[in-house]
Amino acid sequence: MRSKKQLMLAAGAVVIAGGLVALGISYRPGIQPIPRPDPMNFEPQQVADGAKLAAIGDCTVCHTAEGGKAYAGGRALETPFGTLYATNITPDEVTGIGSWSFDAFRRAMAQGVSRDGHHLYPALPYEHFTHVSEADLLAIYAFLMTREAVHSQAPANELIPPLGFRPLLAGWKLLFLHQGPTVVDASKSTEWNRGAYLVEGLGHCGGCHTPRNLAGGEEASHAYAGGIAEGWVAPPLNGQNPSKKPWTPESLYVYLRTGVEAQHSAAAGPMGPVVHDLAAVPEEDVRAIATYIASKMSENTSTGLSSEPVDHREAAATQFPEAAALFAGACADCHDRGAPMMGQGRPALSSVTSIQLDTPDNVTQVILSGIPAPLDSKTPYMPPFAAPLTDPQISGLVSYLRARFSGKAAWQGVEKKVTDIRKSGEGR
Repeated sequence: MRSKKQLMLAAGAVVIAGGLVALGISYRPGIQPIPRPDPMNFEPQQVADGAKLAAIGDCTVCHTAEGGKAYAGGRALETPFGTLYATNITPDEVTGIGSWSFDAFRRAMAQGVSRDGHHLYPALPYEHFTHVSEADLLAIYAFLMTREAVHSQAPANELIPPLGFRPLLAGWKLLFLHQGPTVVDASKSTEWNRGAYLVEGLGHCGGCHTPRNLAGGEEASHAYAGGIAEGWVAPPLNGQNPSKKPWTPESLYVYLRTGVEAQHSAAAGPMGPVVHDLAAVPEEDVRAIATYIASKMSENTSTGLSSEPVDHREAAATQFPEAAALFAGACADCHDRGAPMMGQGRPALSSVTSIQLDTPDNVTQVILSGIPAPLDSKTPYMPPFAAPLTDPQISGLVSYLRARFSGKAAWQGVEKKVTDIRKSGEGR
């Protein structure tokens, strides 16, 4: 029989061996820094192409802090594991990526490894960017290296221990990072395949619209079945999409291009900046994205509801009289029957996807935080009501909207949801 000392030595050897294996898996060498590339060395057309590709990838959305310089980082991203801060991707040589060669940039985008060898958190959606072609990555690199260099250091991440220990990310990648190009489907059109390349790669739509497991990885077996993005529900983009009227390639194109579609919804929350960026993307690429996503939603089996307008005005007013009065005073001028806005291509509330969802999150978010001021005449605008309305008033209004404009069962726990969202700061 082995002695206790022998067992302890054996256990220690196993721990050391395991540590060495983990170190071997996680180790990535640094890539030598370079002098900042001269912007004049990049072809103007390559830079222009990179600008369009960066817009599809929403680079400015994530890497620009509120009120900050474009691409200079510092934007906070709340996750179940703590707060991450977006890095500076301007060509500043100290705080940005000005000393990065293209090889270093490509490794970060495709493998989630920084120039100095440390692993990057998948808030940078490299599990999608890994599918982007080298030519497109080079165009994005050219675009970023010709931006204004901004000296700005992002705050340190605030993560739950031990998740700040970056070598752990090597194990995460073994499970969830699947490298390789997007597979071309010969049975589909060129437009569909272009859409698949953009959606699965740079667009990283699954990053928000796919549920995630406890480790933060996308559940591949439930791709596009809906997820959570910054406190908002990202609805399913497959056959479970709850929209009362099926999305078509044309209606999706209009929504993605303008932020509003008369039969469906208006872009709010995290989708607002997305459609703003897509306005600068070539029409053919937006149409390709719409074609691909519409094909995923072509068999909508989730609702079984009539697409005809719903308005249970009297019944909802009887059930929620105070909310009905509040709606008449604060909302009816824009959202009631006959309101001028309704003649300008804005969707009726009975068509809005958020009111058809299984939870009141998005309706609550919109009432609390509104929809930001329009960038052009086509973009919807709604003021925030977080300040003038109390939690009971907002919860009553949320319940009233569900009862009046939906044929579905009432939401439960609405007042707690309103309170939680307000406290979290996400509904501001």
